[in-house]
Amino acid sequence: MSRVGKKPIPIAKGVKIEKLNGTVKVKGPKGELAVNLKPDISVNITEQEVMLDRPSDSRQHKSMHGLYRALIANMIKGVTEGYQKKLEIIGVGYRAEMKGKKLQLQIGYSHPVLFSLPPEIAVEIPQPTQIVITGIDKQLVGQVAAKIRAMRPAEPYKGKGIKYEGEYIRRKAGKTAAK
Repeated sequence: MSRVGKKPIPIAKGVKIEKLNGTVKVKGPKGELAVNLKPDISVNITEQEVMLDRPSDSRQHKSMHGLYRALIANMIKGVTEGYQKKLEIIGVGYRAEMKGKKLQLQIGYSHPVLFSLPPEIAVEIPQPTQIVITGIDKQLVGQVAAKIRAMRPAEPYKGKGIKYEGEYIRRKAGKTAAK
């Protein structure tokens, strides 16, 4: 049995789960999410928990069992609490601001960089050097954060760039001047 897949998923209050034609839909106070299941994986929904079953112990069935259990658990957490990622901008003159529905970044290029945000994602900028990305879809929040970070990842010499909050940037020694 998959260690992840065999654990029951508790259903939080205010969350409704339904299975229709191989799709599991989760509705909660923050929104609605859905995932398409492979026909091999069966879902049993009771009032307090969700259990997943697989037909055999083949490698593919084991991996799908754990995957879909994790996806459904993440959807339940997303529609109740939501997810957020925090980014820090380090560098002289580096800053971020919202221009309507777009994020404008000054990150050391000769021009400001505009980043279009998906409609499901909310971005807050508490300080010009901090970006807080929130949403109900864990994968989408992480992907948007990774795309923003990829525009100017923190470099190892001075640490300038965009990094996740709490991320450690391993520093390198620069050149030493010859005497």
